[in-house]
Amino acid sequence: MFNFNKLLALVLAVPFVVAAPGKRALPAICQRLEPVAADLLENLFGGECGDSAHGALRLIFHDAIGISPIVGGGGADGSIVTFNATELTFEANDGLDDVIADVGPFFLKHQDVITSGDFVQLAGALSLAACPGAPRVQFFAGREPPKAPSPNFLVPEPFNTTDQIIERFAQVGFEPHEIVALLSSHSIAGADTVDPTIPGTPFDTTPSVYDTNIFIDVLLKGTLFPGTAGNQGELMTAVNGTLRLQSDFEIAHDPRTACTWQEFATNQPLMASKFGPAVLKLSFLGQDPERLTDCSELIPQPPALKDVPEFPPGQFLSDIQASCDVARFPDLPTQPGPPLDVAPIPQADSDDEDDS
Repeated sequence: MFNFNKLLALVLAVPFVVAAPGKRALPAICQRLEPVAADLLENLFGGECGDSAHGALRLIFHDAIGISPIVGGGGADGSIVTFNATELTFEANDGLDDVIADVGPFFLKHQDVITSGDFVQLAGALSLAACPGAPRVQFFAGREPPKAPSPNFLVPEPFNTTDQIIERFAQVGFEPHEIVALLSSHSIAGADTVDPTIPGTPFDTTPSVYDTNIFIDVLLKGTLFPGTAGNQGELMTAVNGTLRLQSDFEIAHDPRTACTWQEFATNQPLMASKFGPAVLKLSFLGQDPERLTDCSELIPQPPALKDVPEFPPGQFLSDIQASCDVARFPDLPTQPGPPLDVAPIPQADSDDEDDS
């Protein structure tokens, strides 16, 4: 049985990389993966924090969370790529067929030098390279090929209760504050399948920038739906063109997670510093980190962001539904201009894409 306590100790012992890549000689496995990384950066992501990047980042989570001490699974092993015919039938993976169609040809091109588990983690880490404000996520290589598909019903859904989500993450060694850290990915993400009438609807007002807006926006009083009402897992949002997940709203207001959520809303460096280690921890699920090789030099440093937390135009402190019981939400400046109408995220192809 996989030892989650050992995993936690190993993750804590691995320093989180925030500086630019070092000058050490690359281990042989990392050298073999240099052309893969270059190909992904140039020909998949193309220097943009766009739909392909969002999909690759989402894939990390949907692959890695597929492990449980109760029903098994391989965790971060690439099973979602190798056994996609099975795992893409899972309701929680709805929309990932287009992500696999986008990134899959790159795996097939390089499968002689990289396993599907390493490919998912490498692509996900590289996906943030063009996202201003994002942390540089560490990448370790050396995963064995997956042996079987992940069991169903291990990926949390946007309509799950906070109790259910916290319990699912606790099964694989994650604390509530780490769940909030992982949800930082929603700052550059969008949805296609929650409301299928409006594919590419972002969760955030700036879906190409890894900023704190998602944490501010979810606390604002919801007043509208960007498309149709009555969709499972969706609540009214405060900014036209954005989609609010029920699970995000409830986590933002749960006493176990509300204060971490509020901290991230006004502290970009803190948000970024917590996301990297949480993703690294995900990448080790089902793996023995001592058997993997640190190839983080392959991951470029994302552009810096001088983030100034602000309320969207027309929104003020009086519109905040705060829930942290130990600190008041600060009064932030309001962006000038008319109310926002956020455009959909351009899709990587003509089909609907990710829910990352």
